[in-house]
Amino acid sequence: MSDLFAHETRPWQPLADRMRPRALAEVVGQRHLLDAGRPLRRALEAGHLHSMLFWGPPGTGKTTLARLIADSVNARFLTLSAVLAGVKEVREAVEQARRFAAEEGRPTLLFVDEVHRFNKAQQDAFLPHVEAGTLMLVGATTENPSFALNNALLSRLRTYVLKPLESEALVSLLRRALEDHERGLGERGIQAADEALLRIAHAADGDARRALNMLEMAADLAEQGVIDDEVLEQVAEQAPRRFDQGGDQFYDQISVLHKSLRGSDPDAALYWLARMLDGGADPEYIARRLVRVASEDIGNADPRALSLTLEAWQAYQRLGSPEGELALAQVTLYLALAPKSNAAYMAFKAVMKEAREQGSLEVPMHLRNAPTRLMKQLDYGKGYRYAHDEPDAFAAGSTYLPDELLGRQYYQPVERGLEIKLREKLVHLRSLNEQARAKLGNKT
Repeated sequence: MSDLFAHETRPWQPLADRMRPRALAEVVGQRHLLDAGRPLRRALEAGHLHSMLFWGPPGTGKTTLARLIADSVNARFLTLSAVLAGVKEVREAVEQARRFAAEEGRPTLLFVDEVHRFNKAQQDAFLPHVEAGTLMLVGATTENPSFALNNALLSRLRTYVLKPLESEALVSLLRRALEDHERGLGERGIQAADEALLRIAHAADGDARRALNMLEMAADLAEQGVIDDEVLEQVAEQAPRRFDQGGDQFYDQISVLHKSLRGSDPDAALYWLARMLDGGADPEYIARRLVRVASEDIGNADPRALSLTLEAWQAYQRLGSPEGELALAQVTLYLALAPKSNAAYMAFKAVMKEAREQGSLEVPMHLRNAPTRLMKQLDYGKGYRYAHDEPDAFAAGSTYLPDELLGRQYYQPVERGLEIKLREKLVHLRSLNEQARAKLGNKT
């Protein structure tokens, strides 16, 4: 347990600690809580003391806001980690709060990090002291408090939802850290283009602490004082290395088998299958690649390809070699002659790229489940249209992507095989959506 009211910074502290905001003006993000007129902003400016809960992902400012609240009311700031503390530590904090009130006439703010890790008995230990105003409890959690906290404690806390920081806010924070001579990296003269800072912001995924740690690492690696692409690659490198199970010849052969299937050449595909089996390749490894072909190169042009390939794999597992190899040969010929479409593969590839680059975009409020009273009060699920209650079980005009990605169209079926019909259906549905949104726009 510690009093973190003082704001000393030391050179050996991590950059994220040194750059922790000391005033509201330094806070980036969370405008829905901190803009003028918002409840939390009014409470900070007025110095009103109330117990609360900050719910949000790591690095979004939960600890920082708790410290600013303590500053605003000249309160002692005590902190507990629910990972290490128990009822004993809670009682000690209460006694300190009483002593501070008696000796200094100051209130106490007790910040409990990861409060969701406290069990029911530990959470209940706070109740009488929160009720009596002995201390102001500020809890921080990354878990849904509807499930992580008991109702008795939750009902006594005002819940504030913190959001992942947007890339623009993180870039602003990183730029400030580069230029700050007192607490940041200003004295080192590190240079970084906005594009470089944006790459760090995207990699940080809404987490200010992670962004600053990555910037500090990049600064240490920047031999010429410039954070360039080479430095960023070293900082962001996290792609797992693939285990090499064979030599170049082995992978050349599995590659040409795949290409022969994609190119609709049954004779070449069958030849390379035979070459690999004769050379001692694991038939189950080949079966896994055939499943990949069924999804990547055929997809919804012939959805039967996937089920037939899985059945061939299962047949081999039951029969073994050499009898089961015929099932692999049979499905190889089918895959070679099936209509081809990589639309599903390309759509999935594009979405994965977007997911990595955009970070953890939030689920729109109208699509969130609301099984608890708190979640309903926060407008979870408000405005959702149940498709089965709509004409043809289609809620024309409804949106399901994150707000930042509205209008994206990843899946583009080709005019081959079954995807001809799927394309017609998709074009029709997209047309209905456009018409419904156009009507809504005209009304507004």
